[in-house]
Amino acid sequence: MNDLTPLSALLGGALIGLAASILLLTHGRVAGISGLYGNLFRRGVPDRAFRASFVAGLVVVGAALHLLRPESFASTWTPGLPLALVAGVVVGVGTRLGNGCTSGHGVCGISRLSVRSLAATGTFMATAFITVFVVRHVVGSR
Repeated sequence: MNDLTPLSALLGGALIGLAASILLLTHGRVAGISGLYGNLFRRGVPDRAFRASFVAGLVVVGAALHLLRPESFASTWTPGLPLALVAGVVVGVGTRLGNGCTSGHGVCGISRLSVRSLAATGTFMATAFITVFVVRHVVGSR
């Protein structure tokens, strides 16, 4: 993702906000991806087809983008499988502890003026800043 510009970031953010707004207005649901995915495999959860369709759409669009613009997935940093697995577990634990993720709290919750989402977003953003600082300047990795 070497061609990121302020305009592309603004357009991407606007599209994410538009998609979240449409989902809220048409289905009365917040686009909390961790909740949608996490509850997909639980018994007795309503709207399993909706959840599966939503997650499948994310995967299909990502795969299509990879086919159409593989350079969008280029990275100069390859963490390796052990670090990627540890990072995935840490993110999973964090979304469970925070009862949501960036899409649910950061995009949808803050736009609804949820105090809980504001606190959650502030917490995970501060944690992200500290993590990047430690990884880049203390551990010495890029």
